[in-house]
Amino acid sequence: MESFNELMMRRRSSRKFTAEPIAPDQVQELLKAALVAPTSKNAHSWQFVAVEDREMLERLAACRKMGSSFLSGCALAVVVMGDVTVTDVWVEDASIAAAYMQLQAEDLGLGSCWCQVRNRHTPDDTEAEQYVRDLLDIPYQLGIVCIVGFGHRERVGRPHDEAALLWEHVHIGRYRTAEITGDGQVQA
Repeated sequence: MESFNELMMRRRSSRKFTAEPIAPDQVQELLKAALVAPTSKNAHSWQFVAVEDREMLERLAACRKMGSSFLSGCALAVVVMGDVTVTDVWVEDASIAAAYMQLQAEDLGLGSCWCQVRNRHTPDDTEAEQYVRDLLDIPYQLGIVCIVGFGHRERVGRPHDEAALLWEHVHIGRYRTAEITGDGQVQA
């Protein structure tokens, strides 16, 4: 593995995948990454449904008005949930697990993309959470945060440009309005 910094800079969302399946050991590595993600008070409030069935991936791709169609072309989709009865920070716990899976995917040379489900709607205005819950028989105590799609990338995107990082969004010590000088430097 290269450095973690290189991994983060290289990771980009992929929405187009080849038809090649993901090897079972890679699927296991992705799920293992989710299961080692930190949780508030070690509550382990997250749960996951891994979907590889083509027909179900097509149905999941209809979970939103826009932004979910890529799920029909991925090799694996992982529905990321949190148990609302375990902790009030289930959204954060589930989100960290989803991010860990995406970083693991990059390390494995796979592409991934987050599809927000929570607070989104289907084309007929059904809540996306309810749509996914009904498709996969998910119980009501589990809130659905997102679906992460994985697959072999059709093309590899450019890494993040370190020179384009938004340092003006970082405040040291206290919040300050930053100004950018003529030479591109951030001045507080």
